[in-house]
Amino acid sequence: MASKTGQSAPDDAWLASLEEPVLEPDLAIVDPHHHLWLRAGYPYLIPEFAADLASGHDIIATVFAECHSMYRQAGPEAECALGESEFVSGQAAMSASGQYGPARACAVMFGNVDMSLGGGIAPLLERHIEASGGRFRGVRYSTGWDADERIHNVTPAPRMQIEEPVKEAAAQLAAMKLSLDCWLYHPQLDDVCELADAVPDLTIVLNHVGSPILGGPYRGKSDEVFADWRPRIARLAERANVSVKLGALPIRMPGFEGDRGLPPNSEEVAAAWRPWIEICIEAFGPPGRCSNPTFRYRNAGAATRSAGTPSSAWPGTPRVPKNTICSPAPRPASTASRG
Repeated sequence: MASKTGQSAPDDAWLASLEEPVLEPDLAIVDPHHHLWLRAGYPYLIPEFAADLASGHDIIATVFAECHSMYRQAGPEAECALGESEFVSGQAAMSASGQYGPARACAVMFGNVDMSLGGGIAPLLERHIEASGGRFRGVRYSTGWDADERIHNVTPAPRMQIEEPVKEAAAQLAAMKLSLDCWLYHPQLDDVCELADAVPDLTIVLNHVGSPILGGPYRGKSDEVFADWRPRIARLAERANVSVKLGALPIRMPGFEGDRGLPPNSEEVAAAWRPWIEICIEAFGPPGRCSNPTFRYRNAGAATRSAGTPSSAWPGTPRVPKNTICSPAPRPASTASRG
């Protein structure tokens, strides 16, 4: 198994100690959310990713998710993230050569643009589209914040999703037929509702089932968190312009009393995720409003095949037709000629 990136070295021997048969190996899969990067000296780039793509699943294409990878080290701060779009274009070209297998890795991407720029965001979006070779399909705006100091905050203040400049920038995304991925914590989900109402033409994609916080002040309170999260998800699902990505939930909490000698198998992953996933499928319902990163590698969390199989445990998750390979989204007229 290929080495993976992370803040510490992956335990490849431990991950390789569990092998499971792939369920539905002929099911065509588009992975809608993955990263490529170099972290703490450990690469996870096209060669490493290709090794995981060859695990036995029929991965036909992937979507790169912004992760502050390969930012420019010089120039205006607002333009540093252009380096990531340039990087993805190069990685996609490597994949498209066919030398790393048949999957079209990084067929499209969503990146990082400063949403506080407001209505002035459009020229920078155009540059990301150009830098990515036309693969740029939207922005991910990460605003996870909690009042408790034990929770890692990624923004300096609460409610940044609904500041007026952000709403203005969101309107520009909608006008350019680009999407907005939202990553934040579960107590903030009502902010996404407000943003969805303010810009009804914007396609909003909630990441990681709304990231329920299960550590820090919420540790040992999973039932309370679930009871708080569930109606927030239901309210969000009432907005037709919002969809949700399933996955990226904890598998083994600190109180886990089972055997840690082996990585989690597919049944353990499915059992840990089932309550959250089933509520999202029930709430968002129609195919197209739920997407599950069926093929997701959880560094030091679960083996590739295990992380890829649990989707079969939840009836109703959308299936990808064989001929659907990340079809290009509608392009703004000003950039359509760029291919």
